[in-house]
Amino acid sequence: MNVLVTGGAGFIGRWVVKRLLDDGQRVWVLDDLSNGEESNIAEFTSHPGFQQFVHGDIKSEETLSQLFEHKFDVCYHLGASINVQDSIDDPRTTFNNDTLGTFFVLEQCRKHKVKIVFMSTCMVYDRCLDESGISETHPIKPASPYAGAKIAAENMVLSYFYAYDLPAVVVRPFNTYGPYQKFGGEGGVVAIFIKKKLMGENLNIYGEGTQTRDLLYVDDCARFVVEAGYSNTVDGHIVNAGLGYDISVNDLAKQIVGDESRIKHVEHIHPQSEIQKLLCNSAKAKQLLGWEPKTTLAEGLKLTEEWIKTTL
Repeated sequence: MNVLVTGGAGFIGRWVVKRLLDDGQRVWVLDDLSNGEESNIAEFTSHPGFQQFVHGDIKSEETLSQLFEHKFDVCYHLGASINVQDSIDDPRTTFNNDTLGTFFVLEQCRKHKVKIVFMSTCMVYDRCLDESGISETHPIKPASPYAGAKIAAENMVLSYFYAYDLPAVVVRPFNTYGPYQKFGGEGGVVAIFIKKKLMGENLNIYGEGTQTRDLLYVDDCARFVVEAGYSNTVDGHIVNAGLGYDISVNDLAKQIVGDESRIKHVEHIHPQSEIQKLLCNSAKAKQLLGWEPKTTLAEGLKLTEEWIKTTL
């Protein structure tokens, strides 16, 4: 298949590109490198399936219209502003990239009849209240402009499924971690903690650290995203993916560093946008895609630490 990956030079995008190439697809990547890095996909440029890297913006209709001449079968739309705190400080950029940018991609998919896999986020959900986890019918709560922009984009994606019969699926992976994740910003809590451990620094936790996260290893996430593009059983659906196990940030820090004296608590910058409990129910992904996570948290942390060691 001919496949476009927007945001393909980013953390998850890089793993999606790898899996697509491993599956024998022909892959084009569009990325403005605001989050991603060309070095993330450097190893793939000599791969026979890797067609082109375009340094460009999803908000450029000219760039998109030229790209879509390649007659794609699937567009994996991962290109986005991804930082919750940035969205609070500068909502305009996040809205333009995540909502308006998605609209421009959708218009090309509609014109050329290209299936779209839209990468959303677990940050659209309200907190989890019980141990059965968050399913796709769980209430949403746009606690940040990032979540609000993603919900708006999700609704546009699904409207194209209903209005134009465009094959489209919204995927909501939970907190993804692993090799090639940046050490800065938020969302990279695992990478940040491991790097600080290896550098002999203290691990700083925002707030009390009782907030929990369902941590999904990036290779499992990429497999989920890619398979959502291959299957028409998920068209018109929203589908979650997570480990199905949540851990408090305090316990995560202890598991990574071991020495509790190196764990410090600092004042939360934006406590109003914190989700206290995130636990994924992936039953729908298993039912529709046959997908289940393969990597335990312990295995994933080990693989991530081994990779980070090679970068220091």
